[in-house]
Amino acid sequence: MPSHPNKRQKNGALPTSTEEQPAAGPSKQPITPRLFAPFRALGHVSDHVPFAMFVHTPNGALATPTVNLTTSVGRSWLMWDAARMTLVFAGSDAGAPINSLTMTGTDIYASAGPRVIKYHRGKDIGSYISPDGSALGKMLIFGDELLVLKEDGTGMVIYDLPTRQLKNQITFHTSFTATNLMHPATYLNKVLIGSQEGELQLWNVRTCSLIHTFPHPTPAAPSPVTTIVQSPAVDVVGVGYLNGAVRVFDIRQGDLVMQMKIEDGAVNALTFRMDGPPILATASSTGSLAIWDLSKGGRILHTLRGAHDQGITGLQWVAGQPLLISSSADNSVKQWLCDSPTAVPRLLKLRGGHHAPPTCIRYYGEDGKQILTAGRDRSLRYTSVVRDSRSFELSQGSLVKKAIGLGVTVDHLKYPPITAISSSSIRSKDWEDVVTAHAEDAIARTWRVQEKRLGPWTFEVQDGYAQTVCVTACGNFALAGSSTGEIRMWNMQSGKERKSFSLTGPAPGASKPAIIAQSKTAKAKAVQTKATKAQKSTQAVTGLVTDALNTLVVASTLEGKLYFFDFHTTNLLYVIQLQSSVTAMNFNRDSGLISVTCDDLVVRLLDIETRRVVRELRGFKGRILDTVFSSDSRWLVATSLDSTVRTYDIPTGRLVDAFRTETIATSVTFSPTGDFLATAHVDSVGIYLWANKAQFSDVALRHISEEEDVPEIGLPSVQGLDEDAAIEGIEPVGAPEFTDIYTTPDQLTDGLLTLSLLPRSRWQTLLNLETIKQRNKPKEAPKAPEKAPFFLPTISGLETRFDLSAASKEDEDGIKSQRLDMGAGWLDSEFTKRLSWEDEDGDYNSFFEYLKALSPSTLDLEIRSLVSLDHLAAFLKALTGRLRSHRDFEAVQAIMSVFLTVHGDVLIANGELQEGLLKLKEEQSKESARLRELVGYALGTLGFLRGT
Repeated sequence: MPSHPNKRQKNGALPTSTEEQPAAGPSKQPITPRLFAPFRALGHVSDHVPFAMFVHTPNGALATPTVNLTTSVGRSWLMWDAARMTLVFAGSDAGAPINSLTMTGTDIYASAGPRVIKYHRGKDIGSYISPDGSALGKMLIFGDELLVLKEDGTGMVIYDLPTRQLKNQITFHTSFTATNLMHPATYLNKVLIGSQEGELQLWNVRTCSLIHTFPHPTPAAPSPVTTIVQSPAVDVVGVGYLNGAVRVFDIRQGDLVMQMKIEDGAVNALTFRMDGPPILATASSTGSLAIWDLSKGGRILHTLRGAHDQGITGLQWVAGQPLLISSSADNSVKQWLCDSPTAVPRLLKLRGGHHAPPTCIRYYGEDGKQILTAGRDRSLRYTSVVRDSRSFELSQGSLVKKAIGLGVTVDHLKYPPITAISSSSIRSKDWEDVVTAHAEDAIARTWRVQEKRLGPWTFEVQDGYAQTVCVTACGNFALAGSSTGEIRMWNMQSGKERKSFSLTGPAPGASKPAIIAQSKTAKAKAVQTKATKAQKSTQAVTGLVTDALNTLVVASTLEGKLYFFDFHTTNLLYVIQLQSSVTAMNFNRDSGLISVTCDDLVVRLLDIETRRVVRELRGFKGRILDTVFSSDSRWLVATSLDSTVRTYDIPTGRLVDAFRTETIATSVTFSPTGDFLATAHVDSVGIYLWANKAQFSDVALRHISEEEDVPEIGLPSVQGLDEDAAIEGIEPVGAPEFTDIYTTPDQLTDGLLTLSLLPRSRWQTLLNLETIKQRNKPKEAPKAPEKAPFFLPTISGLETRFDLSAASKEDEDGIKSQRLDMGAGWLDSEFTKRLSWEDEDGDYNSFFEYLKALSPSTLDLEIRSLVSLDHLAAFLKALTGRLRSHRDFEAVQAIMSVFLTVHGDVLIANGELQEGLLKLKEEQSKESARLRELVGYALGTLGFLRGT
């Protein structure tokens, strides 16, 4: 997330101007989701496809078998370790809903659409393609062959398992529609296939020939075959039917061994116990489990009604263990343990999630690792972002025993669906820290996450239903607002009511004891006029928030008003009337901003300090469902009925990101650490995480107009990501990401005066170059060491002296030859050539760019080398043209000062240069006067503000 704070006024509020910003030009870049990338889906465990199980038995007397389960979750699958019910692998997207699963020791096979995909350690390594493009269904690994039924039941395809080549096809008769297949033990190259018509057929897959047909026991009223399993006895199989009948056949003799029937729905699955006792377990389409004793003619031992909330799709005994595993479309996998052959199976382990789509999700705590989710299944769940095994459902009491005693499902005994959640983890170790409001319920309930249970306190409003709740930042108080405009506050530790707030009339202040409050007679409560009832219906509280210091309480009502109360005295301080009804309200305690969702498809932002509307966010094309602030209050993310998730930049009030999902996002929540956005969707039981790419890379934001098409992107998958894959997950999706690179123009407008980009020291050095040279000048000129000749000449005499006259003469000649010829300086240098190339009426841009590249000493030398009158006149025109272009003002001033100092006497002495001097003087006076006026105005304004 961007770390820079919002721009605020002196009193800490955002600028209150709501005027429209200058409209940006139409963008030619395609919209691509720049801020959020699909990351991962949470909360998925199982769906309507039966699970696959593999038991790996290692060598050694002390080695324990390893049981792996593979469950389908829509277009992907999950592998679980049955010992701890922890996630091992997650498969990649199959491209279509999975119809069937099977597995070997190392590989997993999933039929999805017209192909069967082979996975190894969660990665797609190959596929088996349907020869005619039809969808494929149930599968069976049969030695080195893979048998796959077509989904429409018209035929069976046989593949070679290692090479993935098509070996053969079988087409069934039009009166036979296949539904299931299994391999009878010891039957070489034989498979038994069940049908919609209730018949069973035994086929030889090597010769592709039909061996025998087993008719339905009651041909007059046939029922489709739903499942076929092998029993511990050779030649005996168990068959389940749609009408609830369970039949045990001897396929060798063609005789019916025994027959049972369940009363609550169809038989979805059945399994024989393989560790000795003759026990059969059946699962129904209503979620019930039945245990049958086959040694007593199929007598029923136990019935577990409501074992799952929806129909059971998979059921299997673990080989050699009294452990029964079941999966269901209610998004759960359960393990049942039988302590004795005839004991009631008890629940041993469970992994599950919501079995109805979540409707309200909120991050819990400040570390961003857990989310509280509530759905239409009437449950409140704690979902871990880090590890699925840490997720759990908060208990509502001993509902299973009550449901069994009353003969109803557990869902009927749960509290109504949760409509609002508020939490504060500050005092989570001391007392309850979550409060929820429920649909059409006058009671707001408390929860304690640390103990995974419902709290002891219930907060009840006197009139209407509790519609919104709020827990204060300190975690000591909870507030609830009702559908009739009633607002009450309770203490979270003791559960006692402390205060109440009135939308009209005097402040009620602290609440009276319960005995005095209940003295009001029922007759007095019933006396209400129709006008009073109508007024209360429009005063329904739709939002309730408190600030970080417990000084203010803000309530929004359906009539479009915001009420500001004093937290301690309950006095009404201020009322704001908005243009439309308020349906929801959200508050960020760090920034003091309130987002108000209105019926006119506008989200209005209010500053709690100034109590004014500071931003209006528009562009929604459907009813706004939920809004959430980012952790630094710079963004507001909103979802609406048009299936689009929009992100607004709060300082600018502009839409900066938008993407459309396949299904409508009903609720959104932003991580307190700013790394993930979580969404819940209308037809999915999972929670979807979107990675905030601004946390990991630089993201360029640009305004998105309402006319641009919003792209549709797929929801995150359940596949587990390693470190490399997680990095790839935040890369741009679809079209290349638009990067808005801003290039500073040479001049913003023609009326402005622009300085050069060079440091001030460059021009100071140029102006004071003579002083610098004098200061750095050595006291004595350096002398070259005298060179002694090879043969030193001497002067005759008594003393030995050398003759140095020849060396002195050579030095004098060298000095004369090193004198400069001034006439050579009249040749055109690079400086004068560039000066002559410029247009006299232009802005001399290229010449001044070259001039600014020179060092101060070189530039000084070039100015002093201008000895020709033509060069002097051209240089005067260059200075005048640059002043006229309003560019490089301080550079022109420094160069002009040096130029006039060096060549001032020549300019005055030559009349042909007077015209150029006058033009330079005129332009210099004009620019200097304009600069002094602007600077003087700015200094005066600053002085005035500083004085106040």
